[in-house]
Amino acid sequence: MRVLVVEDDQALADVIARGLRQEALAVDVAYDGEEAIDKASFTSYDVVVLDRDLPKVHGDDVCRHLTSGGNGERILMLTASGTLDDRVSGLALGADDSLPKPFAMKELVARVRALGRRVPAVVPPLLTHGNLTVDVPQRRVVRAGREIRLTRKEFGVLEVLTSAGGRVVSSEELLEKVWDENTDPFTNAIRITVMTLRRKLGDPPIIETVVGVGYRLV
Repeated sequence: MRVLVVEDDQALADVIARGLRQEALAVDVAYDGEEAIDKASFTSYDVVVLDRDLPKVHGDDVCRHLTSGGNGERILMLTASGTLDDRVSGLALGADDSLPKPFAMKELVARVRALGRRVPAVVPPLLTHGNLTVDVPQRRVVRAGREIRLTRKEFGVLEVLTSAGGRVVSSEELLEKVWDENTDPFTNAIRITVMTLRRKLGDPPIIETVVGVGYRLV
């Protein structure tokens, strides 16, 4: 899942991004409304965590812009006030959910996950492929009754490959969905991650490399 965090408090934005990345989500960050609109115009996001009180372009206007674009992003609006009127007005702008500050990181992650499951392109919470089961919310992987411990990136790659249903997934798509905008597009991180993932999943191998194209589960 690809998430955009829009928050002008850089310390808070970085905390939110770090917490979401620990859940194996790909996260980009914008520190003002103008930057948010710019990034959303070039990248397809599943969920946007949007602070309402933003510089340059107000969060309300960012929300209107995103919802009018018809790209299907789900918007979780962060509000400084927890009053009913404040929450209702945010939803009236087109936001899908609202969360007052301060909030618990666990709740924000849960709400982002819930919104992500409402996006048609986002995978269901439980994925299976043969004797492999991937529990997305719990970040738990089991193959043939054996639980497998994976890093965040390994889990993210496996989630994308499993949800593809046998379709070949390109390296570019893995970069977009598992890593983020700061990743060097020429990195060998994908190749190394797939190599270690294959080893951990054991025999018989289920990840196939399609030379010059990408990877798929077999």
